[in-house]
Amino acid sequence: MATVKEYNVEEKLVSVLKLQKIDSKLDEIQILKGELPMEVRDLEDEIEGLNLRQGHIEDEIKSITDFIASKKAAIKEAEALAKKYEKQQDNVKNSREFEAITKEVEMQNLEIKLAEKHIKDANEEVKDKTRALDVAKKAVADKESNLKHKKGELEKIISETDKEEKGLQKLTEDAREKVDPRLLQAYEKIRKNYRNGLAVVTVIRDSCGGCFNAIPPQRQAEIRQRKKIVVCEHCGRILVDNDLDATVQA
Repeated sequence: MATVKEYNVEEKLVSVLKLQKIDSKLDEIQILKGELPMEVRDLEDEIEGLNLRQGHIEDEIKSITDFIASKKAAIKEAEALAKKYEKQQDNVKNSREFEAITKEVEMQNLEIKLAEKHIKDANEEVKDKTRALDVAKKAVADKESNLKHKKGELEKIISETDKEEKGLQKLTEDAREKVDPRLLQAYEKIRKNYRNGLAVVTVIRDSCGGCFNAIPPQRQAEIRQRKKIVVCEHCGRILVDNDLDATVQA
């Protein structure tokens, strides 16, 4: 039956401190990337939304254009009917027929005027939609230009740090396996609580290197003795002495 290795306090501190140093280097790479990955995703989403809007406007313009074409066809049909009725007026047999044909001619002329009004209104709507389409196209062009710039920046950083990042990720996986499970759990919980990701810190000028609150002399002596895990009573970070920090490399 395999035995579980027991670590003394100093070994536990060394393993978690080494892990912190590796993770801090990974954090530095993420800081170097900054908000670029999120900005790239946001720009891609915005462009997708603008392209959908552009497509809707183009569909609306086509629909209005088809409407105009149908009204122009209706005008031609009404004009043809009006001419037909006007010719029939020359062959009427009585005034009743003449009045009936005259009303038909008037009706066709009204249809023409109404269709012309619809065409005029539709042309104005096309102008408005075309302006909106131009604005959408410009917005897409601006966003795509910005996206290209942001992607270029991100790709440059990735190309410069990719090898180092992959190496550090392998190191942090290996380092995690060497940390006492309960200590690792506490370490990861503390890291999540702070934006700078520092869960293990040294004493700096008699103060916690994380929250900068004073550490009493007795507590500092306990930290140097490495007989037990000492945490900052203010922020909960794991405290290590400077000599240990100097000997542990990532």
